[in-house]
Amino acid sequence: MRIDYEKLGLKVGLEFHRQLDTGRKLFCECPPILRNDPPDIVIRRVLRPSLSELGRVDPAAVWEFRKKRVFIYEAYSDTTCLVELDEEPPHDMDPESLKVVIAVAKRLKSRVLDEIHTMRKIVIDGSNTTGFQRTALVAIGGEVDVYGLKVPIQTICLEEDAARKIRESEYEVVYRLDRFGIPLIEIATGPVMRTPEQVYEVAKYIGVLLKLTGKVKRGIGSIRQDLNISIVGGARVEIKGVQELELLPKIVEYEVLRQLNLIKITRELRNRGAREEDYTLSNVVDVTSIFQNTKCRVIRKALEKGGVVLALKLPKLRKLLGYEIQPGRRFATELADRARVWAGVKGLFHCDELPAYGISSDEVRSVEEKLGIGPHDGYILIAGNPIDVEEAFKVIIERVREAIYGIPEETRAANPDGTTHFMRPRPGAARMYPETDVRPVYITIEFEKEAEKYIPEYPDELLERLTKELNLPRELAEPLLDSPHLYLFERIVKKLGINPVLVASVLVNTLRYLKREGIPVDNISDYALFEVFRLVREGEISKEAVPEILKYLAQNPSSSVKEAIEKLGLRKVKLSELVKDIDAIVEEYRNLILERGERAISTLMGVLMKKYRGRVDGKVVYELLHERVRKVLEEKGV
Repeated sequence: MRIDYEKLGLKVGLEFHRQLDTGRKLFCECPPILRNDPPDIVIRRVLRPSLSELGRVDPAAVWEFRKKRVFIYEAYSDTTCLVELDEEPPHDMDPESLKVVIAVAKRLKSRVLDEIHTMRKIVIDGSNTTGFQRTALVAIGGEVDVYGLKVPIQTICLEEDAARKIRESEYEVVYRLDRFGIPLIEIATGPVMRTPEQVYEVAKYIGVLLKLTGKVKRGIGSIRQDLNISIVGGARVEIKGVQELELLPKIVEYEVLRQLNLIKITRELRNRGAREEDYTLSNVVDVTSIFQNTKCRVIRKALEKGGVVLALKLPKLRKLLGYEIQPGRRFATELADRARVWAGVKGLFHCDELPAYGISSDEVRSVEEKLGIGPHDGYILIAGNPIDVEEAFKVIIERVREAIYGIPEETRAANPDGTTHFMRPRPGAARMYPETDVRPVYITIEFEKEAEKYIPEYPDELLERLTKELNLPRELAEPLLDSPHLYLFERIVKKLGINPVLVASVLVNTLRYLKREGIPVDNISDYALFEVFRLVREGEISKEAVPEILKYLAQNPSSSVKEAIEKLGLRKVKLSELVKDIDAIVEEYRNLILERGERAISTLMGVLMKKYRGRVDGKVVYELLHERVRKVLEEKGV
């Protein structure tokens, strides 16, 4: 299906989040590092929503609270402190982090505020021990030109990152506090992107610009993008936490497709005369007796635990429950998402897919007779604890009623394939209120000047410098901008004086090739990469040896570069040894040389490179061999 985004009035805004690579966390002096060793502190907590200063409760907070979850927090006595545990007031804001954000704001032509006040943003999904996230508005306004598209900047904030989710079950979530408090820059753009491709280009441009400060972290989890998407006749939907840049266009495409298909369902419901009062809990019927001897494993398992099977009649919804709204996701999937999040039920069965999953035709017929199903009526079956099932039906009814009027505004999360699933309702205005435990920061002229050292180049300016000053081909320079090793590239070239094309080729092409082969190249540290190039410059290894060494280091991250070289036997051969070997080979193949002339060089090269591959520059071998072969031929007058 080809989508005309201009005709649909697509509008997309981005919220760009990136961890800062500073010396401490935002509101305490703990190091901003992640750990995988067992924690030595574990606590259990329950979070509850509270009234705002206006006497209101945020709907998203209520939604999270009603899940009735217990939160387990893991911490370390040497790298986390009482601030993360919410047992001590926050300290003053990290000045280095604030300087970096101010520098970015200046590059984006935003107006830096004279006073920076910290706010509390209510979050009770357990990801913050406090029940809120601390956020400071640093700058407003501004603009960035992304290849001719003028993108307005709405706000630039400095905030603390959330705790890291380790695992979760139906009633319990385990978080680790090592990530909680790491500084984040948040950049919100205006909704001016009109195509999925524009979303990708803007996100990529801002990501590179932030990287050029030299003060952002890299790796999985260090960058997250939220999208606000709307179309004419649809609704504004927020999609949270996209980490993969390449996934952004697909998410936009699939969200537009979802809204278009939901609009079709709304129109069909209206054509069928659907009314709110058609959908109530009075339509729920206990059909447990029908499934006493069922072959459906899911239902049988629920009944064995003392559960029930309840059916909800949904008038005028036949063929609409199974209507596909995104690839692999149907309208019934939307209902199941709500039920899963709200009531914790595992899933549901609907009429448009039955009989299936072990539910027989006879069982379907009996259910429909008991519900009094008409030609256009649909129904849903859920097996489980009766209280949970009834709670699930409440939110399903609410969602079906919403479908009569259109698309609800909500917060969704991205799936790995670019589709999305329901997270919670969109937050309200009661979500933000002042943080009384953090002193305001007054921005002086001196402070702003200190921040200027972090002001980054524009990505297009850097691209021009790479191609013109360093003579990099554009096909290397452009992917280098996206590479996490951009600053390492400049450091290697500047300090070691190695050919920039060689360095860029390794950091872009070689690492990309190894990654495609399944080699975990993220295990290779910047220090190890620098050492490899240093040894190339000093003549201890040849450039041909670099791929094998990097492969070994990726698979053995605890090994040093020199250990990898010794293990692989890739120490560069001495010139005297090479010359001696070439002379011996030429003598051994003298008759072949006299018979075939210079054509024999290819055969001899194969013999030599089999022994020295990765230990010597092939060009050097060829030149020495060519010189010896010519000498033999000249001696014989050939």
